[in-house]
Amino acid sequence: MLTRQAIDSGEYLDHFESLPNLWSTDRIERSLAETMNAKPAQTGDVWIFAYGSLMWNPMVHFDQRAIATLHGWHRSFCLRMEIGRGSPEMPGRMLALEAGGHADGVALKLASAMLAEELRLVWIREMVLGSYRPMWVPVTLADGANTHAIAFVADTGVEQFAIDSSVSTVAPLIASAAGRFGSNADYLLKLHAALHDCRLHDPYIDALAGEVQRLLPCCSSSK
Repeated sequence: MLTRQAIDSGEYLDHFESLPNLWSTDRIERSLAETMNAKPAQTGDVWIFAYGSLMWNPMVHFDQRAIATLHGWHRSFCLRMEIGRGSPEMPGRMLALEAGGHADGVALKLASAMLAEELRLVWIREMVLGSYRPMWVPVTLADGANTHAIAFVADTGVEQFAIDSSVSTVAPLIASAAGRFGSNADYLLKLHAALHDCRLHDPYIDALAGEVQRLLPCCSSSK
């Protein structure tokens, strides 16, 4: 599992050094600065909207964790993945957000005393491949409060973006892909479990998890 130490030591970045379009540390930090400069004027605390692995492995220090609904975006395994939990021989899919609908997840209010350090860690983790666009998005917390949070949505202009993220297309890829960070199926099933633990449901993730679990014995026996 990814750790703070792996990011702080540079080990995490080393896993991607063979890729041609890897983002440099300078570019990652520039993206962070640009996003913070675009912070909505009336937004006080800095929240991160967790919809994938940040739900079960946030790594960041936070002051508050709340169930939240993100408006205007939905989960989608729409990014091709050939490293991490996939390979060039058996590419998988990486989770992102696409426009439309809504997504239930977790909002993390970052610890103000360590804000710069925590944001830098999140940016290295999420932006090393440049596959996402960090955005300030409207969320509603479980207590009904409305605020803005940072969410990493799919950059539809990158080469990794795939238009077809349907269950029938994505499930066989997820069921068969694996890489240095583990299997693609393990990621999906951890997400499914994290949603269940929060008493949340995403019909797309439910359907994917069910189909991948159906395919796994077949995929395992064919390797």
